[in-house]
Amino acid sequence: MGMNDTQAAAPAIAEIHARLREAARCDPNPDWPVRAARLAALESLVHDHIDEIAQAIGVDFGHRSAHETRLLEIFPALEAIRHARRHLKSWMRDERRSASKWFLPGRARVLHQPLGVVGIIVPWNYPLYLAAGPMVGALAAGNRVMVKMSEYTPAMSALFARLAEKYFDADEVAVVLGDAEVAQAFARLPFGHLLFTGSTRVGYSVMRAAAENLTPVTLELGGKSPAILGPDYPMAHFAERIMVGKCFNAGQTCIAPDYVMVPEGRVEEFLAEARRVVAACYPDILRTPDFSTIISERHFRRLEGLVADACAQGAVAHALSDAAAPDAATRRFPPVALTAAGDAMQVMQEEIFGPILPVVPYRTLDEAIRYVNARPNPLALYYFDRDGGRIDRVLEQTLSGGVTINDTLLHIAQDDLPFGGVGESGKGHYHGFEGFETFSKKKAVFLQSRLNGMSLFNPPYGALFERFMKFLIRG
Repeated sequence: MGMNDTQAAAPAIAEIHARLREAARCDPNPDWPVRAARLAALESLVHDHIDEIAQAIGVDFGHRSAHETRLLEIFPALEAIRHARRHLKSWMRDERRSASKWFLPGRARVLHQPLGVVGIIVPWNYPLYLAAGPMVGALAAGNRVMVKMSEYTPAMSALFARLAEKYFDADEVAVVLGDAEVAQAFARLPFGHLLFTGSTRVGYSVMRAAAENLTPVTLELGGKSPAILGPDYPMAHFAERIMVGKCFNAGQTCIAPDYVMVPEGRVEEFLAEARRVVAACYPDILRTPDFSTIISERHFRRLEGLVADACAQGAVAHALSDAAAPDAATRRFPPVALTAAGDAMQVMQEEIFGPILPVVPYRTLDEAIRYVNARPNPLALYYFDRDGGRIDRVLEQTLSGGVTINDTLLHIAQDDLPFGGVGESGKGHYHGFEGFETFSKKKAVFLQSRLNGMSLFNPPYGALFERFMKFLIRG
C-alpha cells in the first residue's frame, strides 16, 4: 500500500503494521507453497516491468544508465529470487542437532520460524535491488513485509508501491512512501526484525528508534572501502577493475572502492592507466549514456566541496577524463583522483559516494595493512595479488564486511555468501541462507525420550545423587 502524507505518517503506518501483524498471527508459519508463491510474485514484479523500472530510476537520477540498472539491479534481484526458490525447501527443513550424551536417547533439533512482520528501509542509490534483496530473505522465511522506500527516488518509489499492490495481497507486502519523519516513525514500529540500508550517521538514529521496542536490527551501512594493489600485480588490470567498480552508478555504491593503495613509485603509473580505462569505457563522458549522474544537486555540491577542501589542504586533483570540469547543469561528475590526501581532509574522513578516488602510496604490505586497520572497519575490502601467502595475510589480518580478490564488487553478487558490515560499516547479515536465518527465529527443541534417567536427579538429594554428580563432573 502506498502512503505519502507525512503528517498522518505515524497512525497510518501503525495501522498498516497492525494489519500485517494480525495476518501473521492468523497464519504464523506459512508452508512451502505459500512462500514459493510469494517469491514467484516478487520475481514477476521485477521481470515483467524491467523497462518501467529502468525508466523510473532514470527519471529519479536525471540520468541513470539503463544498462547499469539491468546489470546492477534487475539481474542480481532476479538471481537472488531464483536462488531462494531453488533452495527454499532445504532451508525450511528442521536442523538435526546432537543431543548431549548424558541425555540420550533424547533428540535435539532447530526449527526456523517466521518473526512476523519484517521492516525494510530502502536507500536511494539502488532502489530496486536494495528493496527486493531483503524482501527475498524475509518472504522466504515466511514473514509479512513492510517496505519504506526513499523519498529521493519518488518515481521508482511510487512505481514499486503500485506494483506491490498489484502482485501481493494487502496483508502480505505493504510499501510506505514519505520523508525522513516517516522513516523515523517506521523505525519505531515493533517489527519482528528491521533492516536498514544507508549511511552510518542515519544508522545510529534508526537503531535508537528500534531500541524503543527492542526490535532486532540489521544495519547495512558503508564507510571507506580500500583497494590495495599487491607488490607485483599487473597495473593495467588493477586500474581497469578499480575504475569500472568506482564508476558504476557514478560511484554511488556502498561497496565502491573508496580509496586505493599502491606501492610507492607506482602512483603515476596508476593515474595513467586509470585515464586509459576511463577514456575507453566512457568516451565523451559528459554525454555518454553509459555514465550516470549524481542523484541530486545537494550531493553534487557535496562532492565538489570534498575536492575543494582537499585541494585547499594540499591535495592534488588529477582529472581522469577529457572533461574540463563537472557539469552542474546535468549533474555529471567525471572521475577525479586525489594525491597527497591527508587524514585531516573530509575526503579521507567520510564515505565519498561519488567518482572521487584518493590514491595512497605505501612502502610495505604490512604498512598498508596497518593503515587500513587504523581506520573503522570497512564494508568491503579489495586486494589484488597472485601470491597466495600475501592474500591470506591480508584476509587474516584485516576485518571487513566482505572481500573480493582481484576484482571489485563481486562478493555482493554471490547469493550463497552472506552480505553485511562490521562495526561502523554495519551489523548483521543477509543474502541467501543467511538472509533466511536473519529473518527467522531459530527455535531450539529437545525431545525427551520415554526412557530416561532424569528422575534420578530429583530431590531430596543424597549419597546416590552425589555419586552421580561426581561422575558427571569428571566427564
